[in-house]
Amino acid sequence: MNKKIVPDVDDRIEITVEDLAEPLTYPVDAFVSPEYARAERDRLWPRVWQMAGRLEDIPEPGSFITYNIMDESVVIVRTGAETLKAYYNVCPHRGRQLVNTPDDVNCVRGMKQNFVCGFHGWTFNLEGKNTHVLDREDWKGALTAERTCLSELKVDTWGGWIYVNMDPECEPLVDFLGDAGRILQPFEFEKMRYKWRQWVVYPSNWKTAIEAFMEPYHVAGTHTQLLKYGEFYAYSKAYGLHGVSGFDERDPALRKAGGTSVTRAGGGKGADPRISTYELARENYETVNYAASTETPVNAARRLVDELPEGTSGPDVVKHWLASARADDAARGVIWPQITPAQMSEAGLAWSLFPNQTILQGVTFALCYRVRPYGDDPNKCIFESYALERFPEGQEPKTEWVYAEPTAEQWGSVLAQDFSNMQWVQKGMKSRGFRGTLPNPHQERKVTNFHRHLGRYMGIGSPRLLKK
Repeated sequence: MNKKIVPDVDDRIEITVEDLAEPLTYPVDAFVSPEYARAERDRLWPRVWQMAGRLEDIPEPGSFITYNIMDESVVIVRTGAETLKAYYNVCPHRGRQLVNTPDDVNCVRGMKQNFVCGFHGWTFNLEGKNTHVLDREDWKGALTAERTCLSELKVDTWGGWIYVNMDPECEPLVDFLGDAGRILQPFEFEKMRYKWRQWVVYPSNWKTAIEAFMEPYHVAGTHTQLLKYGEFYAYSKAYGLHGVSGFDERDPALRKAGGTSVTRAGGGKGADPRISTYELARENYETVNYAASTETPVNAARRLVDELPEGTSGPDVVKHWLASARADDAARGVIWPQITPAQMSEAGLAWSLFPNQTILQGVTFALCYRVRPYGDDPNKCIFESYALERFPEGQEPKTEWVYAEPTAEQWGSVLAQDFSNMQWVQKGMKSRGFRGTLPNPHQERKVTNFHRHLGRYMGIGSPRLLKK
């Protein structure tokens, strides 16, 4: 792990959050080095809170779900109406997995009142206590409760997600999330449920994949079909370990303090905002695998030309559109959370939660990503995406993880466009002709903040200031 970054850098030890606004670079070892990939097993994943599933995955006592990261496997089980436990998925006798986790499934879910080892029948209750050892007396009293119980790890929840941490001395989840948890709390993700969920083994490093969704800077180059709806200049901001991005103004004088999230509704110059609002709502819904919105606002936008006179201003169109969508949802039993304009502005467009969770949030929906390493292969990852939505009570669809090849037919055209970059970035970073990364200091700050913290965990690879 000694590949040079860019020759002309300021080799300071520590990059501050203020430095993120300056031109930076970081090395590519994190993406291509087998040694680095192996080191993540010890330096990164055992020390961070990881999103391992959703509470709806384990709805009743005895229901469980597995979560795998590199060579580690974890079982999370609901032990009571409001209580969860997380255990390493291994029998303390000879090391057999208690729940088989094949490589060709995303996770394993089920119901158990006891976990029974398939090798020698050692048995454990939901509290992790050993309740049966065949011929226990053969050990002459050496099999204490501490030696025969399951190994436990930290587990907590936020927003309907389940998180685990292997570090027994880790900080509480609420502190790990910090401002990100506070800012996103009004969206009430815990009241959303799966609409669909898909995964694929993809030919890129997990960081290459997750970084493709950290910034809208790529819209102009990758999602060119969206440019007819306006400009997509973006901001990117760090919040501790995490970061947010949204749409911004190119003119610094027009930017709101603390960032903004400029609506794309209203279209370009001369466009009828009634029509362009509908076209953009439909585009986002249909081309992002029916996940970057819900059907309700699309239908409300379709009626704008009938409900509003020609010449209605863009802001008035948007105000009417959102009020109509809110009323339509209320009529079918979907109540919008109370989110103030200031809270919406602060929340921006999309969040990256360190190290590998992305949330593109809306009032009644969220498009989410999680990317994990594929063993210690630096050139492969497990890429996962799922849509959450508020549904009328009792009308949530039954979903399972579906393996889907990275095509437009399986993922929608926008996600397929993102896939079209990731593997080629992975290949390109290995080139002798690649002189080093040059992330945008304003629009890709989430990326450099990610590497700032990754470097701290890994002890190598922190960003460096480019000399001017």
